[in-house]
Amino acid sequence: MRKLKIGGATVNQIPFDWTNNSANILGAIQEAKNQGVRILCMPELCITGYGCEDLFLSEWLPVRAWKELNYIKGFCENITVTLGLPLRIGNVTYNGACVISNREILGITLKQNLARDGVHYEPRWFNPWPPNETSEIIRDDIKIPVGDLIYSVDGIQFGFEICEDAWQKVQRPGYRLAERNVDLILNPSASHFAMGKSLLREQEVVSEGSQKFRCAYVFANLLGNEAGRMIYDGDIIIGQHGRIVAINRRLSFLRFNVLAVDVNFEDPSRTECIAVTDNKERNEELTQAVALGLFDYLRKSKAHGFVLSLSGGADSSSCAILVAEMVRRASQELGWEKFNSTLAITSSIRDWKSALSELLTCAYQGTKNSSSETFRAAQTLAQSLGARFHSWKIDEEVTSYTSKIELAIDRKLTWEKDDVTLQNIQARTRSPIIWMLANVKRAVLLTTSNRSEGDVGYATMDGDTSGSFAPIAGLSKTFLLQWLKWAEQVLDHGGLHNVNALQPTAELRPLTNHQTDEDDLMPYPVLVEIEKHAILNRNSPRQVFEAMKGNHERDVLIHQIKKFFRLWCANQWKRERLAPSFHLDDLNVDPRTWCRFPILSSGFLEELNDLDSLSS
Repeated sequence: MRKLKIGGATVNQIPFDWTNNSANILGAIQEAKNQGVRILCMPELCITGYGCEDLFLSEWLPVRAWKELNYIKGFCENITVTLGLPLRIGNVTYNGACVISNREILGITLKQNLARDGVHYEPRWFNPWPPNETSEIIRDDIKIPVGDLIYSVDGIQFGFEICEDAWQKVQRPGYRLAERNVDLILNPSASHFAMGKSLLREQEVVSEGSQKFRCAYVFANLLGNEAGRMIYDGDIIIGQHGRIVAINRRLSFLRFNVLAVDVNFEDPSRTECIAVTDNKERNEELTQAVALGLFDYLRKSKAHGFVLSLSGGADSSSCAILVAEMVRRASQELGWEKFNSTLAITSSIRDWKSALSELLTCAYQGTKNSSSETFRAAQTLAQSLGARFHSWKIDEEVTSYTSKIELAIDRKLTWEKDDVTLQNIQARTRSPIIWMLANVKRAVLLTTSNRSEGDVGYATMDGDTSGSFAPIAGLSKTFLLQWLKWAEQVLDHGGLHNVNALQPTAELRPLTNHQTDEDDLMPYPVLVEIEKHAILNRNSPRQVFEAMKGNHERDVLIHQIKKFFRLWCANQWKRERLAPSFHLDDLNVDPRTWCRFPILSSGFLEELNDLDSLSS
């Protein structure tokens, strides 16, 4: 009877950090050996890390990766391990999965389909390998087969789909592997996190793949915030003949995880199902992902904590809660001793509120236009979390800047003539002092812009956009508002009560103006719906109107669509300068990770004029 223990491993890597990466790989290999695993699949490009960017174009990186491969090979005794690395042949670089069996390299399968949409730019760095073709390379005086290969180990025939390969409908390698009667397909991946994506992997990649190709299937993904923007959820999914037989714990704070199953290749019905689901609803999944992303960002940047300008509003409060959840979740999984040592906390912390006092410093920066309600909301939240809280006024600095400009232009600034200028100077005045606090503490300054603000430029450059990292810039305002209510009720963050009672406002105009975000822009649900049609679906203004007209007042909708597109075009330069952010949803307006758009354009002039003909 052909029965073999097959496993996958996830590892939390850092681009070209050879010591870290190899230590995680070797730890996973040893754990797999301890569990009796015979074939172990590790993630795509796990030796170098996936996020090396243009270093993949260099000559030296693949050479150094090969040296590391040879080092790791020495630990692969009595086990078959697959390892991802870039492979340079001539002047061309390929994305490879190397098979090592009992310290011998059996071959290197090269990726055939390169991801080039959304956040991916693989064709910039790699060439695709042609289907059905094989070749040989010589390394260390040994001939090694490369290309579209099949392997045989312990009587099991197996081949590869490398990440994007498995998402192809027509050119999917699995069809050809099935024709060659493989028993097992391994899928080493670097598939970024997005809410709901794990279910797609289970259904479309593993379940459907193992059913269509009549085989066992192992999917092994990278883990953690590897290079700054992308979070990898560390999925390990094992299926056989259409049935999911094992899923690991996703989004773990551990450096590596191994999941293995005794697979019965003669009678798949006798393969034991050891875990069938670890699915999370979107709010919980998002919280765990950002918590892991912040934890890795902090430890890998070697910063001493986070600093946050806490206004009492939804956005900055979301950032504070996410840092708190990072501490709570990481300490629960790792234990306090490992948590403290990982983040180089010298004091003996044993509760998450004490940890927040060390790791999160907040400041409420008020003006004469700030209300007592937002101050109370900020103070109450910070105290409920245990974060350090400061409060100061910036009116003196605002007056100083304003008077100098008034002297230069020889007139007084007024709200009637200079509304935007007078709003922006308040936001910009907050920036230098909060940066100063972050510098003193050697901490990461969090900026609080959300995706809806990024769409329409509703933020002040060098003001409220100031910061090293923007943890919520990939999330819409509507998502954040419901998430905060969920966090208050489900995560038991009672300190959010005052925040959730407030209507979103920038508080940059006089209090008598009763300024609100939606009065300045449009209702957030409408903005988010326009965004979906215009940016995610890439529709023209008229197409957006046709998609939305049934549920909105005609002339009002036309006005809102025109306003969205005008603000979108005018503010691309702002999006180019926003702090790095996590990719968390189906789309992102960060031009480095999802949505590229010209800084200068026609501004959809003809397309928006065309909408006028639709007015009643």
